[in-house]
Amino acid sequence: MTTYDLETTYLSLDGNGAVARHDGGEVFWRRIGQDPAVKATLVTVGTGSGDWPQWEMHPQGDEILVLLEGRLTVVLEEDGKRREVAMTPGSTLVVPKGAWHRAVAQQDVRMLFVTYGPGTTHRPA
Repeated sequence: MTTYDLETTYLSLDGNGAVARHDGGEVFWRRIGQDPAVKATLVTVGTGSGDWPQWEMHPQGDEILVLLEGRLTVVLEEDGKRREVAMTPGSTLVVPKGAWHRAVAQQDVRMLFVTYGPGTTHRPA
C-alpha cells in the first residue's frame, strides 16, 4: 500500500473505481487540460491565507470542501443570490454544481478538495 501527501501528489478518480496519481504543484495546474486522466474527479489538499483572487464554477458536478485546519468563509452565488458559509476545522461544504464560489478571509487554511472538474470556469474577483 502506498501513502500520499495530497498537497504534493494529487489523485483523480475515474468514476469506475480506478485512481490515478499525479505530481502536484505548479506544473500540474499548467498542464491540467492536457492530461486525460484528470478529466474526472480530482482529490487534492490546498493551503492558503487571505482571499482567492478569482471566482470558480464547476458546471458539471458538485465540489466537496473539507476544512482540515484554519478558518475561512466561502462565498457562493446561486440563482442570482449570494450567501456566505463560515467554515471551521472539521466542517464540510458541498458546493452545488453551477454555483460560483470563492474563499475569503482565509486564516492558515488547509483544505481537502474533491472536485468534479470538467468545464471548470474562472472569473476575476
